[in-house]
Amino acid sequence: MASAWITMFATLLLAFVNGTKDEVHTSPSVRVHTSTPVVALGSPVTASCIIRDDCPLIKGAVWHLNHIVWHLNQRLIPSSPAAANESGRTSAAANESGWISTVLYSVANQSGWNSTVFIPSFTDTKGYLTCCVLHTFPCQIVGAVEIRAGFPPTAPQNLSCLTNLTKPETLSCQWDPGQDTHLPTQYTLYTEIRDLPESNTYMLPPGVHRYKIPRTGFVLFSEIEIYVKAVNALGQATSTPLLLEPMESAKFDPPKVLKVQAEPNRYGCLRLSWGLSEQQAWVTTVTLEVRLKTANSKQWSEEPVPVQRLMRQRPMEVCRLLHGTEYHIQIRVRYQQSPWSEWSNSNTAVTLERAPSGRLNSWMTVSREQKHKSLSLHLFWKPSKQFRANGKILSYVVSRQRQPLKKGQLCITLDNHCVFQLPRGARKVFLSAGNAAGTSSPTEVEVFQHRALAAVSDVNVLPHDERSLLVQWTSIHSSSVTGYVVVWRPLWKMDPSLILFDHIDRNQSSTLISESIEPYNPYEISVYPKYKDGIGLPQTVEAYSRQKAPSAAPDLRVREILHSRIELTWEEIPLCQRNGIVQSYQIFYWDEQGNTKVVTAELEKRRVVLRELDRSSSYKAFIMVSTGGGSLNGSEVTLKTEPMDDLAIILIVISSGVGLSLLIIISVLVCFSTHERLKMCFWPKIPDPANSSIKRWNTLDSMQDTPPVEDMQESSLVYLSNLSLLDLPKKGLEKRGGEITDDPWCRCSDTSDLGESICGSPHALSPSYIGSHQHSVPYATVVFDSPYSIQPPSQSHAYLRSESTQPLLEEDLEEPSSPKEYQNVPVHGTSGEQVSFRECLNDGPGRGELCILWDDFPLLRALAMNDVRSQT
Repeated sequence: MASAWITMFATLLLAFVNGTKDEVHTSPSVRVHTSTPVVALGSPVTASCIIRDDCPLIKGAVWHLNHIVWHLNQRLIPSSPAAANESGRTSAAANESGWISTVLYSVANQSGWNSTVFIPSFTDTKGYLTCCVLHTFPCQIVGAVEIRAGFPPTAPQNLSCLTNLTKPETLSCQWDPGQDTHLPTQYTLYTEIRDLPESNTYMLPPGVHRYKIPRTGFVLFSEIEIYVKAVNALGQATSTPLLLEPMESAKFDPPKVLKVQAEPNRYGCLRLSWGLSEQQAWVTTVTLEVRLKTANSKQWSEEPVPVQRLMRQRPMEVCRLLHGTEYHIQIRVRYQQSPWSEWSNSNTAVTLERAPSGRLNSWMTVSREQKHKSLSLHLFWKPSKQFRANGKILSYVVSRQRQPLKKGQLCITLDNHCVFQLPRGARKVFLSAGNAAGTSSPTEVEVFQHRALAAVSDVNVLPHDERSLLVQWTSIHSSSVTGYVVVWRPLWKMDPSLILFDHIDRNQSSTLISESIEPYNPYEISVYPKYKDGIGLPQTVEAYSRQKAPSAAPDLRVREILHSRIELTWEEIPLCQRNGIVQSYQIFYWDEQGNTKVVTAELEKRRVVLRELDRSSSYKAFIMVSTGGGSLNGSEVTLKTEPMDDLAIILIVISSGVGLSLLIIISVLVCFSTHERLKMCFWPKIPDPANSSIKRWNTLDSMQDTPPVEDMQESSLVYLSNLSLLDLPKKGLEKRGGEITDDPWCRCSDTSDLGESICGSPHALSPSYIGSHQHSVPYATVVFDSPYSIQPPSQSHAYLRSESTQPLLEEDLEEPSSPKEYQNVPVHGTSGEQVSFRECLNDGPGRGELCILWDDFPLLRALAMNDVRSQT
């Protein structure tokens, strides 16, 4: 039994290795076969497994029909339960797996067992179908068959052949096989020479789609027909025949440019000598193409110059070139319509020079020299579209005359700019270019003064791409405007030769500049209006064609450190490292607990102060600089605030102690000092009108009846003020109410707080009051109609209480016994009778005068006493 098993498995393994077969005999007792081993992809497949009775797996065993199963690529092919019939045949219904449906027939007869599987759609490109017996677990494979699925071949496409004239000469053909068939496909190349009854067949290995026909299989100048046939197990297909002359499909080796030189006496022409490679030198006639580029150009000419049917080793001419220009030249060749060869090596030559032609565009800036009374001019120029150098420019000449004579030459240079002086009356100069062949016609340049004329407005510069900028502005609506000039220069270089300009028509309000524009670099762009009589003021902006984050960030530097604030500064980023317009500087700083704050600095100052910091604390900070294209963080720095030093603490304590001591001393001196002036500085005596009296008297005799001042003084009165004396110039008497009065104060006195006219008082101030209150604040003013010192005894006096210069006592601060108002205040004289307001008659009957007699005004008593004493 064991030897039978080994023999069966060895045979099965050998069947898998040997490849596709329609049936596999694993042992004489088992046979598996199929109707066809190769099917179209998606077609149905049927296979059978026949097991004879002498098979060792079933010999002497109890056998059942369901003991035979099928696998496809190790996947079980399911079947439904079987139903027996009279003939012993078992039928299995189709499964419901969705991807494969099978029907099994197992038949028991006298010769053995037969199991058949049906697959309605075979979707694997390659599969192994195995028959397995469930005699033991796992099941034992007793037979297998390999099935392949694919497509029939498609006709080969794009058949082309190329002749190689290099030894050994071959005709290389290739084609496109089309759709993958998933099956081994055989390609065969067929050739047939038309002029000779000769045909050749070349069979290729599977999967090969090109072939080189040897020199014996074709004739260079005879037509040959070529086609390809593809064959596999499902069918065959043939390509469209290709008819060609091998020479017309020949690709030459790159030719050689032997020599290039200028044609004598032929301006703008070059003479070129060339040749083919040694192995192809036998070819007599070819077609040739030439391409050129100038020495300062990076691009070859877009359209090469064709030269038809050129004989071998015959020189050729290339004309219509620029004068005095160095050219690089290359050529390539082909035979009739054959493919072009690769380009040859490059050779250079210079065409004959002629004098420059065309005009130069110019731009001039003018400034006045105050000392020399002349004009300083800076002239820039560049070639116009019509200008032709016609050779190598040796010099540019600026002169005052049309003919560039040495006497009138202002400057000679090879640069594109020149600085020179002119008298203020000059109106034009002439610019010309020269080479070895001559000088160009002079270009007239008008000297326009730069005047304070109106400038353009709303200049705006936008990036167009990385190497160009779009400049826009608002046009000036004036008939005197003749055009505009756009001037630009790189800001990181101060070389005047890098200043560029463009002249713009007066009807335009925008232009695109691209000359010398590079990304990430700053440019200064100015727009000047041109007037008939001068150049207007410019409008200038800074612009970038493209921005990105700065290449470097500034380093923070500590300028000052205090207890609670730190001042930081930094340097400006160099222009070549900004990569854009700086929009902001931001300082990020945080303490040891991670509390972060941000401060935005002013762009112009480049400094910032970190405030409200803790004493003796450490902080970390960095700067972030931002442009229109990104941001970059600087390096991190560590900061530490200063502690409060001992010396500062001692000074504060000492200062506080000294100040407190001085305050205590001053307070004690003020409180206990007897010096009146010192007291008055802190506690000035505020007048109390309630303790004042006012009186009017006319003659000295009337004062004789006045009781002594000593007897009238009351100990309860408080004198808070003194009097000042003023002289009133003598004035004429005025009429009042139809009568003449000599008292100027009885007609116009408004005493504000008293509310009534006060004409006089019978009392006067005592001398003791005057002497002891010389430094008190003035409270009342006494005015005389003649000098006080020469008052006659019989002349009447007028007295008036003035407005107080000190605030009156508040109502709640007055003495309880003080009267509330100055109306009908009772005053008791020495006789004990009450004195009140009354009408007094003066100077005889018939002349009544309303006077106010208020006998309780002690401030005026001293005045009366002084008046009496002055008379004596």
